[in-house]
Amino acid sequence: MEIILKEDIIGLGYKNDIVTVKNGYGRNYLIPTGKGVIASESAKKILAENLKQQAHKLAAQKAAAEEKAAKFEGVALEIAAKVSATGQLYGSVNAAKVAEALAEKGIEVDRKIITMRDIKHVGEYEAVVHFHKEVEVKVPVTVVAENEPVAAPAEVVEEAPVAVEAPAEEEDFEVPTEEEDAPAEA
Repeated sequence: MEIILKEDIIGLGYKNDIVTVKNGYGRNYLIPTGKGVIASESAKKILAENLKQQAHKLAAQKAAAEEKAAKFEGVALEIAAKVSATGQLYGSVNAAKVAEALAEKGIEVDRKIITMRDIKHVGEYEAVVHFHKEVEVKVPVTVVAENEPVAAPAEVVEEAPVAVEAPAEEEDFEVPTEEEDAPAEA
Protein backbone atom coordinates (compact mmCIF):
# COMPACT_ATOMS: atom_id res chain seq x y z
CA MET A 1 0.00 0.00 0.00
CA GLU A 2 1.36 3.43 -0.92
CA ILE A 3 1.01 6.23 1.60
CA ILE A 4 1.85 9.94 1.42
CA LEU A 5 3.36 10.92 4.76
CA LYS A 6 2.01 14.06 6.44
CA GLU A 7 4.86 14.27 8.98
CA ASP A 8 8.36 12.90 9.50
CA ILE A 9 8.51 9.35 10.83
CA ILE A 10 12.04 8.24 11.62
CA GLY A 11 12.78 4.88 10.04
CA LEU A 12 9.97 5.22 7.50
CA GLY A 13 10.28 8.55 5.71
CA TYR A 14 9.85 12.30 5.79
CA LYS A 15 6.91 14.63 5.25
CA ASN A 16 5.49 14.48 1.69
CA ASP A 17 7.36 11.24 0.87
CA ILE A 18 5.47 8.46 -0.85
CA VAL A 19 6.29 5.21 0.94
CA THR A 20 5.14 1.62 0.61
CA VAL A 21 3.91 0.04 3.84
CA LYS A 22 1.96 -3.04 4.80
CA ASN A 23 -1.82 -2.68 4.61
CA GLY A 24 -2.41 -3.09 8.34
CA TYR A 25 0.19 -0.46 9.29
CA GLY A 26 -1.29 2.02 6.85
CA ARG A 27 -4.98 1.42 7.58
CA ASN A 28 -4.71 0.87 11.34
CA TYR A 29 -2.03 3.39 12.32
CA LEU A 30 -0.87 5.93 9.75
CA ILE A 31 -4.22 6.98 8.29
CA PRO A 32 -6.30 7.08 11.53
CA THR A 33 -3.63 9.09 13.38
CA GLY A 34 -3.35 11.60 10.53
CA LYS A 35 0.27 10.74 9.81
CA GLY A 36 -0.47 9.74 6.23
CA VAL A 37 -3.06 9.46 3.46
CA ILE A 38 -3.56 6.91 0.71
CA ALA A 39 -1.45 7.80 -2.34
CA SER A 40 -4.17 7.82 -5.00
CA GLU A 41 -3.56 9.42 -8.40
CA SER A 42 -5.38 12.61 -7.38
CA ALA A 43 -3.48 12.80 -4.08
CA LYS A 44 -0.18 12.45 -5.98
CA LYS A 45 -1.13 15.31 -8.33
CA ILE A 46 -2.06 17.55 -5.41
CA LEU A 47 1.23 16.68 -3.68
CA ALA A 48 3.24 17.54 -6.82
CA GLU A 49 1.49 20.90 -7.13
CA ASN A 50 2.01 21.70 -3.43
CA LEU A 51 5.70 20.80 -3.61
CA LYS A 52 6.11 22.99 -6.67
CA GLN A 53 4.52 25.93 -4.86
CA GLN A 54 6.46 25.34 -1.64
CA ALA A 55 9.89 24.88 -3.21
CA HIS A 56 11.26 28.10 -1.70
CA LYS A 57 9.83 27.21 1.73
CA LEU A 58 11.46 23.77 1.58
CA ALA A 59 14.78 25.37 0.65
CA ALA A 60 14.50 27.64 3.71
CA GLN A 61 13.77 24.62 5.94
CA LYS A 62 16.84 22.85 4.57
CA ALA A 63 18.99 25.94 5.21
CA ALA A 64 17.70 26.12 8.81
CA ALA A 65 18.50 22.44 9.26
CA GLU A 66 22.02 23.01 7.96
CA GLU A 67 22.49 25.85 10.47
CA LYS A 68 21.45 23.54 13.31
CA ALA A 69 23.82 20.88 11.99
CA ALA A 70 26.68 23.40 11.99
CA LYS A 71 26.34 23.66 15.79
CA PHE A 72 27.40 20.02 16.01
CA GLU A 73 30.81 20.72 14.49
CA GLY A 74 33.37 19.04 16.73
CA VAL A 75 30.80 17.89 19.31
CA ALA A 76 31.67 14.60 20.98
CA LEU A 77 29.78 13.20 23.94
CA GLU A 78 31.15 11.32 26.92
CA ILE A 79 28.48 9.66 29.02
CA ALA A 80 29.34 8.10 32.38
CA ALA A 81 27.33 5.07 33.45
CA LYS A 82 27.54 2.50 36.21
CA VAL A 83 29.11 -0.76 35.05
CA SER A 84 29.65 -4.27 36.33
CA ALA A 85 32.99 -6.08 36.47
CA THR A 86 32.48 -7.40 32.94
CA GLY A 87 32.01 -3.90 31.52
CA GLN A 88 28.27 -4.31 31.00
CA LEU A 89 26.11 -1.35 31.93
CA TYR A 90 23.44 -1.39 34.59
CA GLY A 91 20.66 -0.26 32.24
CA SER A 92 21.54 1.25 28.88
CA VAL A 93 22.43 4.48 27.14
CA ASN A 94 19.74 5.44 24.65
CA ALA A 95 18.58 8.43 22.58
CA ALA A 96 17.04 10.14 25.61
CA LYS A 97 20.36 10.11 27.50
CA VAL A 98 22.15 11.42 24.41
CA ALA A 99 19.61 14.27 24.18
CA GLU A 100 20.22 15.07 27.89
CA ALA A 101 23.98 15.13 27.34
CA LEU A 102 23.55 17.47 24.36
CA ALA A 103 21.31 19.76 26.47
CA GLU A 104 24.08 19.97 29.08
CA LYS A 105 26.37 21.24 26.31
CA GLY A 106 23.77 23.89 25.40
CA ILE A 107 22.36 22.16 22.29
CA GLU A 108 18.63 21.48 22.52
CA VAL A 109 17.57 18.49 20.41
CA ASP A 110 14.37 16.46 20.50
CA ARG A 111 15.18 12.85 21.38
CA LYS A 112 12.79 11.66 18.66
CA ILE A 113 15.12 12.79 15.88
CA ILE A 114 18.09 10.88 17.33
CA THR A 115 18.58 7.32 16.17
CA MET A 116 20.97 4.80 17.64
CA ARG A 117 20.89 1.35 19.08
CA ASP A 118 20.72 0.99 22.84
CA ILE A 119 24.22 0.82 24.26
CA LYS A 120 24.81 -1.88 26.86
CA HIS A 121 28.64 -1.94 27.09
CA VAL A 122 31.44 0.53 27.70
CA GLY A 123 32.98 1.76 24.45
CA GLU A 124 32.69 4.15 21.51
CA TYR A 125 29.47 4.44 19.50
CA GLU A 126 27.73 6.78 17.08
CA ALA A 127 24.36 8.55 17.28
CA VAL A 128 22.70 10.05 14.20
CA VAL A 129 20.65 13.26 14.49
CA HIS A 130 18.15 13.72 11.63
CA PHE A 131 17.38 17.41 11.07
CA HIS A 132 16.02 17.19 7.54
CA LYS A 133 15.57 14.64 4.81
CA GLU A 134 18.98 15.58 3.42
CA VAL A 135 20.72 16.82 6.60
CA GLU A 136 22.01 14.32 9.15
CA VAL A 137 24.76 14.69 11.73
CA LYS A 138 26.74 11.83 13.24
CA VAL A 139 27.74 12.44 16.86
CA PRO A 140 30.42 10.25 18.45
CA VAL A 141 29.32 8.91 21.85
CA THR A 142 31.84 7.45 24.29
CA VAL A 143 30.45 5.50 27.24
CA VAL A 144 32.80 5.37 30.22
CA ALA A 145 32.60 3.70 33.62
CA GLU A 146 31.22 5.99 36.33
CA ASN A 147 32.39 3.65 39.07
CA GLU A 148 35.28 1.25 39.43
CA PRO A 149 34.17 -2.16 38.19
CA VAL A 150 33.20 -4.24 41.21
CA ALA A 151 34.45 -7.82 41.33
CA ALA A 152 31.75 -10.42 41.10
CA PRO A 153 31.07 -12.34 44.34
CA ALA A 154 32.38 -15.60 42.84
CA GLU A 155 35.79 -14.02 42.32
CA VAL A 156 36.28 -12.95 45.94
CA VAL A 157 39.31 -14.71 47.46
CA GLU A 158 40.03 -14.83 51.18
CA GLU A 159 43.33 -13.19 52.01
CA ALA A 160 44.48 -15.30 54.99
CA PRO A 161 43.60 -18.94 55.63
CA VAL A 162 41.76 -19.59 58.84
CA ALA A 163 43.82 -21.72 61.27
CA VAL A 164 42.11 -24.45 63.25
CA GLU A 165 43.10 -24.40 66.90
CA ALA A 166 44.16 -27.60 68.64
CA PRO A 167 42.56 -28.43 71.99
CA ALA A 168 44.27 -26.56 74.81
CA GLU A 169 44.92 -29.63 76.97
CA GLU A 170 44.40 -33.26 76.36
CA GLU A 171 41.82 -34.78 78.57
CA ASP A 172 41.74 -38.38 79.65
CA PHE A 173 40.14 -39.94 76.72
CA GLU A 174 40.15 -43.67 76.26
CA VAL A 175 39.85 -45.24 72.90
CA PRO A 176 37.78 -48.39 73.14
CA THR A 177 39.50 -51.50 71.92
CA GLU A 178 37.94 -54.14 69.77
CA GLU A 179 37.55 -56.51 72.68
CA GLU A 180 35.46 -54.07 74.65
CA ASP A 181 33.26 -53.27 71.67
CA ALA A 182 32.46 -56.90 70.89
CA PRO A 183 29.28 -58.22 72.49
CA ALA A 184 29.81 -60.70 75.27
CA GLU A 185 29.05 -64.28 74.29
CA ALA A 186 27.28 -66.36 76.88
